[in-house]
Amino acid sequence: MEPASPNRTYLLVDGENIDATLGMSVLGRRPAPEERPRWERVNTFAQHLWNQPVTALFFLNASSGQMPMGFVQALLALGYHPIPLSGSATEKVVDIGIQRTLEAIAGRGGDVLLASHDGDFLPQVETLLDGEHRVGLLAFREFANAQFTELTERGLTIHDLEDDLGAFNAPLPRVRIIPISAFDPLRYL
Repeated sequence: MEPASPNRTYLLVDGENIDATLGMSVLGRRPAPEERPRWERVNTFAQHLWNQPVTALFFLNASSGQMPMGFVQALLALGYHPIPLSGSATEKVVDIGIQRTLEAIAGRGGDVLLASHDGDFLPQVETLLDGEHRVGLLAFREFANAQFTELTERGLTIHDLEDDLGAFNAPLPRVRIIPISAFDPLRYL
């Protein structure tokens, strides 16, 4: 194991997964730009959660040979490192890139916030729950792979993109369990 990178949070964003979940599961259609997460708020949340610097990595599928340059420039301006990956049509390049990055962090040190709902990362997240890393998941709780919830007993924290991070400018049309202490009837009136 290489020397740990103490006092650093690695924010890994599975952009495809967040966008697909927002579109297909929450909105039932492709999200408009103003309905997407405010990525600067996600980065700020990551900085404040454990009160340490953040290395923010945003993984993109660039297998088509094209990159959304306007979005890439916006990410750069917000302090993210865009990671455009390419591969064959059968390769889940974003998942592979995130899995490799989680494995590298496990051998190096640092804390992790993973923005995804995808269970493909469960083995790497389980490895990181070794008592030496703090690990959090940023997701819509009701759409996160159920096995992530099981890992909360081992130390994984789950943070809701809307409720905990305030990553959206307007309330989303979600149906989920609401703790009575957090219920605001004005949201529904």
